[in-house]
Amino acid sequence: MCNLYSITTNQAAIAALFRVVNRYVGNLAPMLGVFPDYPAPVIRNSDSGTDMPY
Repeated sequence: MCNLYSITTNQAAIAALFRVVNRYVGNLAPMLGVFPDYPAPVIRNSDSGTDMPY
C-alpha cells in the first residue's frame, strides 16, 4: 500500500505524543507521502528511554 501514510505534524508534536526523551531528528519537514524507500522518523525504546532517530 504505497502512499497510504503521510506526516503533516511537526517534530515537537510527535515527540510530545510519544513522550520522546532523546531526539536525533534535525528539521523534520512535512511529508505528504511516505513511501517504503523514503527515510522517516521512528520511535523506539532504548536503554536511555524513548528516542526518535531519523
